[in-house]
Amino acid sequence: MQDIKKKSQLIRTEALRLGFLDCGITSAEPPENAVELLKDWVGKGYHGEMKYMEDHLDLRTDPQKFFEGARSVIVMLQNYYTSEKQKDPSSPVIARYSYGGDYHSIISKKLKKILDFIQAEIQPCRGRIFVDSSSVLEKSFACRAGLGWIGKNSLLLSRKAGSFFFIGGIITDLELDYNQNIVKNYCGNCKLCIEACPTGAIVRPGVLDARKCISYLTIENRRSGLPAELKGKFQNRIFGCDICQDVCPWNKNISPHSEPKLEPLPELLEMTKRDWYNLDERKFNEIFRCSEVKRLKYSGLRRNLEFLLH
Repeated sequence: MQDIKKKSQLIRTEALRLGFLDCGITSAEPPENAVELLKDWVGKGYHGEMKYMEDHLDLRTDPQKFFEGARSVIVMLQNYYTSEKQKDPSSPVIARYSYGGDYHSIISKKLKKILDFIQAEIQPCRGRIFVDSSSVLEKSFACRAGLGWIGKNSLLLSRKAGSFFFIGGIITDLELDYNQNIVKNYCGNCKLCIEACPTGAIVRPGVLDARKCISYLTIENRRSGLPAELKGKFQNRIFGCDICQDVCPWNKNISPHSEPKLEPLPELLEMTKRDWYNLDERKFNEIFRCSEVKRLKYSGLRRNLEFLLH
């Protein structure tokens, strides 16, 4: 049987071969102070209407309760950065991560390949995949796996990859070699993300108030209207927001991704302002059938578009 260092290296090599940006491994022990920090965040109401964040805090902070027998957490980063932009500068803006296909499905399939590889080439094991939609504090585990630090905008930052990436991984009962080198915080005295946020959503370094966040308000928020006090501050955003990432110095020299299924949809980038406002439900379903934008539903898109006008 291979030793744990060899097993871990084989997993990292396979992750990179499949096109992941980086891969780190840590134990399934709960992150230090995770429960207290999450309780404090929720207690202040910073989660907005994401009521699911209030439920099962123990599951969110302890993989061993989320997945019985958990011993290791394998965390992967998937680059989604592209230098391509929407063609019409007056067009309503959508976040870069939504330019291509549904990342949940794309990354889940790649993670399944890694889990199959582990079971076939390394050792039979049990595993559970997570991609931004389960009770896992993926940023905390990514930090402990040595993949980066939490920036002042509350996103995971990497010295070599910036922040334009998705986080996914596998919780497994397999014992592996764990990262021992925690990456220090390299934000220094920089406050560009805090100063650039047009709605003041970053209440203090590393802490985000979702109730003021354009990304939350345009996607997760299910109310029929948007906050009147934030009128005129969305900077033409209708789905997500990249402002705090665009100004971050760690994103200045990053490379575009190489995942074909995340390539920008040409018809989406070519949409003019008039196209957006003339969009009917049939056309919406046709263009965004494989896009993250479909999460909004047509009614949500109309709400966001109208907020920019009035």
